[in-house]
This record gives sequence, C-alpha cells and structure tokens, in this order.
Amino acid sequence: MTDAPPAHSVEKFRDWRFGLFVHWGLYALPARHEWVKNREQLTDEDYQPYFDHFEPDLYDPAKWARAAREAGMKYAVLTTKHHEGFCLWDSEVSDYTVAKTAWGKDLVGPFVEACRAEGLGVGFYHSLIDWHHPEFPIDLVHPQRDDEEAIAKAAGRDIQVYADYLHAQTRELLTNYGPIDIMWFDFSYPGRKYPDGRDGHGKGRDDWRSVELMAMVRELQPDILINDRLDIPGDFVTPEQYQPDGPMQRDGVPVLWEACQTLNGSWGYDRDNLDWKSPELLVKMLIDSVSKDGNLLLNVGPTGRGEFDPRALATLADIGGWMRLHERSIRGARPSEYTPPVDARYTQKGNRLYLHLFSWPMGHVHLAGLGGKVKYAQLLNDASEIKRIENDPHRTAQNTTMGGVSADVLTLKLPIQKPNVLVPVIELFL
Repeated sequence: MTDAPPAHSVEKFRDWRFGLFVHWGLYALPARHEWVKNREQLTDEDYQPYFDHFEPDLYDPAKWARAAREAGMKYAVLTTKHHEGFCLWDSEVSDYTVAKTAWGKDLVGPFVEACRAEGLGVGFYHSLIDWHHPEFPIDLVHPQRDDEEAIAKAAGRDIQVYADYLHAQTRELLTNYGPIDIMWFDFSYPGRKYPDGRDGHGKGRDDWRSVELMAMVRELQPDILINDRLDIPGDFVTPEQYQPDGPMQRDGVPVLWEACQTLNGSWGYDRDNLDWKSPELLVKMLIDSVSKDGNLLLNVGPTGRGEFDPRALATLADIGGWMRLHERSIRGARPSEYTPPVDARYTQKGNRLYLHLFSWPMGHVHLAGLGGKVKYAQLLNDASEIKRIENDPHRTAQNTTMGGVSADVLTLKLPIQKPNVLVPVIELFL
C-alpha cells in the first residue's frame, strides 16, 4: 500500500493532543451550514452571488492563530477547498478561486505564516468532492441529484479528468507553502445507495486514484500525516461528531486517532444555529479523547468577513482558561493502565497520574489499585494538597468504618466545595 509515516511525526501528533479546525468558504455568506448547496439543491447559478460578493475584509489570521494558541491548541487545519469547489488559494488549474473574486488575494499563505508565528503545526483539509467542477459526475450527494435535465447533460463526465485536477491541486498545496504537518482529505463513499436502493454512484479509491495520490503526498512531504478518508488506510482515523468508547483500533491493533468536533453542530458559519456546546462539555471531550490516546480537533467556522464569531471566541477563551491551569494533564499525556472511578478519566505522563473528576464527589473519592502507590496528591489548579487515606481496612468515617474499601484502594479526602474550574484535576505523584 504506502509507507508508514516517520515515528517522530506520530509522537509529535500525540503530544499536541488539541487542535483547531477551520471550515471557511463561500458558504459563510449564506451562513446556513457548509452543505447549503447540497441541502437546498442550489445550481452553480444560484450559488454565484456568494462568489461575486466574497470580501473577507476583516480577515486577520494572526488573530485566529493567537486565539488557538491561547485556547491551548497546538495545531490548526484549514479547509483549502470544501465540497463546493471554491479554492482559498490562487490555483493554477482553476478559475474558481479567491484570486478571481473581488478580494483577489491568497488566504492560505497568510494562514500558514500566522500559525507558524504562534508555534502551531499546520494542516490542510482538501475535499475529494467538487460540486462545481465540470467533470465531477452527479451522484447521490451532489446538489443536482434530483435534476433529471442536469443528470442527462452530465452523462459524459469523466471522473479521471477530475482526478487529474485533484492531484494537481494537492501538488500545489504541498509545494507552495513549505513543510505541512497534516493532509486531511474528505471524503470517500464507495457503494453508497439511495434510500430506495438505487445505485448512488458513490466514489472511492479508484475514482481518486488514492494509492497514487498518497504516494505523491509522501514524496512531496515525507514527514506529513495523512488521514483515513481516501478509502485506503491512512496514518490516523477520524471519528466525526462522536466520542469513541475506547481507544480506536484497526483489525484489533491500536491506531492513531483524532476526534473532529464542532462548537454547534455545523462546520461552516451558521448564523442562526444556537446548539452551542458548553465549554465544560468541550473540555470533557478533550479529556475523554486524551484518556483514550486520541486528539481533539475542534472546529470554528469564520464569518464571511473573515472573523471568528464572538461566541466561538468566548468558548475558546473559557477552554484556554482551563488549559492554562491544567495543560500538563493534557499536553504529551497518554492513557493510564489504572481504571478510574465512575464519571472520571485518567491521563498519565511519566510518574504523574491525573484524575479528571467529571462529577465532584461528596467528601471522598476511592481509587482502585493505587493503595500504597501514591507519594503525594494535589489539586492541579492551585497545587493545594489533597489528603490521602490508605493502608487501614478499618479507616473511619462518621461513627462507622468505610465499608467496601479494600486495602489496595487509595481514598482521597476532598473539600466539599468543587474548585472553581470547568473540570477539577487531581495530580497524583506515583
């Protein structure tokens, strides 16, 4: 198939743990979800006003990168082209690019420079699908899927001509912007059918020439990581909009993985969407990912003028406040062999074990398997000591003994008041 990526790239990715996803394109103008062209079955003519009026005059990628870094993120992935086909750089093989809009300037280069200035790794998302390209066949996810006249006119389209275009654009992206850490392709759907059972003309590895494409990516960027959506195994897997119940595996073997998640259910800017996740929930999702040896890639959809929504910035700032105090339980952390108590997660870094308490217990928390193994315990947010109770099968509680607590259990005595942080973390020195 293809060579594996360098081990140092894998470990760097695992150390990062938390990244920014940015979905940005013409769909920011209708502001009704990034699949608006598909959902509303818009034609190219219907969609043209968004191209004609794309003018991101407030675009300042330095602000994006700073917000990401201050949130505790270590890398950022930008949609260079989404399914609508619009390119955020001046592609030599297309006129459907930002360079041909009234704005007229490359958006990718400044993004890359801003990320590097803040010490962030850089990734490119690139759609395998293209609803604007004249040779991309109409299928079950195409906006014109129910337009019989359009389907008849498209009968002679050649997916391999489109694949040449896909490869040429990928080469541009991986040649023009220096070292790139991640190539995030999206997505394959071979064999997919319509609900009534008709052939949906789904597309996969043969349509994209995925083996050839991946080999080119490796040749151009030897240190890069490639995701798993080319319909062939990639370097990491990408659960989307859900949290797996354990470490991800392929054929029973653990694999590198990254959960990609939204702030409000939409990837692109969606003005009227109010389904915002709380900062507490998002922090718990980050912790949950790391406890299962995964990363979290959290998305922001900028507005048509090029800014992050104030609600997104506020959420990132809240996460950043938590990360400032608790980063060492996340950055470079790995899963632990110990089993945490109910509604908690462990991460571990060397001899430091981190207990993340999703629910604050009353008075005590009991840690199985840690009796006699912990030298010191403290709350991570303020380094205040947490008292340990162990090695006493008759340890006392109010007028009785603690029933059901075996000798290999470490009991921690907690304050009644939960610390004023989104998720409290106890640092245990083994």
